[in-house]
Amino acid sequence: MAFILGLVLGITFGLAVIVGFVKSENHRSRRRSELATTVAAFARMTVDDSRKIFPSEFYPSWVSFTQWQKLKWLNQHLSKIWPYVNEAASELIKTNVEPVLEQYRPIILSSLKFSKFTLGTVAPQFTGIRIVEDDGASVILDLEMKWDGNPSIVLDIKTLVGVRLPVQVKNIGFTGVFRLIFKPLVNELPCFGAVCYSLKEKKDLDFTLKVIGGDISAIPGLYSSIEGTIRDAIEDTMTWPVRKIIPIIPGDYSDLELKPVGTLEVKLVQAKQLTNKDLVGKSDPYAVLYIRPLRERMKTSKTINNDLNPIWNEHFEFIVEDETTQHLVVKIYDSESLQSSELIGCAQVRLNELQPGKVKDVWLKLVKDLEVQRDNKNRGQVQLELLYCPFGMENGFTNPFGSDSSMTSLEKVLKTGANRTDVTENEKEITQKKREVIVRGVLSVTVISAEDLPPADVMGKADPYAVLSLKKSGTKSKTRVVNDSLNPVWNQTFDFVVEDGLHDMLMVEIWDHDTFGKDYMGRCILTLTRVLLEGEYSDSFQLDESKSGKLNLHLKWMPQPIMRDS
Repeated sequence: MAFILGLVLGITFGLAVIVGFVKSENHRSRRRSELATTVAAFARMTVDDSRKIFPSEFYPSWVSFTQWQKLKWLNQHLSKIWPYVNEAASELIKTNVEPVLEQYRPIILSSLKFSKFTLGTVAPQFTGIRIVEDDGASVILDLEMKWDGNPSIVLDIKTLVGVRLPVQVKNIGFTGVFRLIFKPLVNELPCFGAVCYSLKEKKDLDFTLKVIGGDISAIPGLYSSIEGTIRDAIEDTMTWPVRKIIPIIPGDYSDLELKPVGTLEVKLVQAKQLTNKDLVGKSDPYAVLYIRPLRERMKTSKTINNDLNPIWNEHFEFIVEDETTQHLVVKIYDSESLQSSELIGCAQVRLNELQPGKVKDVWLKLVKDLEVQRDNKNRGQVQLELLYCPFGMENGFTNPFGSDSSMTSLEKVLKTGANRTDVTENEKEITQKKREVIVRGVLSVTVISAEDLPPADVMGKADPYAVLSLKKSGTKSKTRVVNDSLNPVWNQTFDFVVEDGLHDMLMVEIWDHDTFGKDYMGRCILTLTRVLLEGEYSDSFQLDESKSGKLNLHLKWMPQPIMRDS
């Protein structure tokens, strides 16, 4: 009996051990499979993916990511062949750059040419290379280059009064990234039809000017004029998305040339909590906006005096040449009447983040420098309203270079919504032709409710009411008072006659009613662009200048015939 009992127990124990072992192995197998899947997912991650998962503040200071590969071998070979490259490249650069300098020649000069041009004996150093992913129709390389050269460059300058000056360009220091595009890919050697090159990023460009046998400062404004000419010529003719095309195999490569692809409508709405740069009083902020940093394409807002929460409500339009890589930059400055303006902060928006034909309202955190990833100091925020309009878009957002070029693309949509054909007028000509378009109508605003308002009295409650006003016309209305509530419900509707819908804005302020006065609780500011385009919508809006709270509104637009000022 004992033998049988021992046998049963032994078999049971053995089976239990086997089952446990099998379960353990299955569990380990699943863990290994999950771990392999995780490792494979990490292997496919890009730098941008990792930064989305882990913000920069979670990385220690010694961690850096790079997709650049070293090019020591290329630098060694380039140093050997540089005398031959110098001879060929110097003549090529001189031939191509001289017409550009003449195009940008300052009005104080009658002639601007090279009398001597050689790149010197010091070869540039390529500090890195990376391959840029694309749709597979081309090969794209970014080459990071550094050059502290000793070129011999002499400009032959002739002023309007007939004085000739030989100006030497010395002490050139350059750091930047050049982009090479091999496109189209073909089935014959060298397997690509043309090479496009562009200055993708200009990190640093330094040089000095010296009159041979004299002092350039003897002629007021000459140094700054020539320096500005050189920098503008580089920015406008070489900086991405501009690209130069070198045909390798004979053919038509006009499709590779830079062409406008759309417009970006930008409404600079407001900023808040700006850093105060003045010792006495408050800053006098204004904004500079641009896609390409060219003087004629940069837009400047009006200056709001003595205000760290300025409201601009200004509308600008920009030409877009490459929505996949370009971005809008906004810089906020403190205006100084007797000194140069001081930068308060800057921000940027990538155009590939915008949905064509869809208005996007964004609040951007201001930073000290766009190149610096970590800036924890609070410099304020700026609010922009953005609308990207590709040319030929079929939903009403069409080419601004159409037959009615006196209006912006947004104004054309609101006027007719009809498609227009492309023309080749430049931005300056269009700007000169623009006139105001007046969009009239009735704006119906329903103040539904507010939530989580901050307490305004000693009992931890408030007696809130809302004041609605149109900024441009000054028309005002207000809701009833809701007693003892931080989550008031009004459900009141107000109609406003709007004389200029494109340039007016709605301001809703929340106040606490007291027997002997009133206390300010916060506000929200809305442009009318969205309701003009959508006709009607409901949304919740966070209260600015308040510790908490949001406002629930319903807006509806009832248009009247659109008229044009004479």
